[in-house]
Amino acid sequence: MNKRRITIPIVTVLAIEGRTAEQKRGLVKNITEAVVKNFKAPPERVSVAIREINKENFAVGGILFSDK
Repeated sequence: MNKRRITIPIVTVLAIEGRTAEQKRGLVKNITEAVVKNFKAPPERVSVAIREINKENFAVGGILFSDK
């Protein structure tokens, strides 16, 4: 018997702190829609985690975001 295995897509977003709840709502909605479309996963199985990074703990080009 060939059982179809349903996986749970998990998307993790790393972002500098400071986004509003409304921005996060829009992001997770858009990500979920993209995963549903491209992975053919039901929306209730898609998990999105937003991990915010403190500006003092992230740098680009050798400069901390907190120093910009």
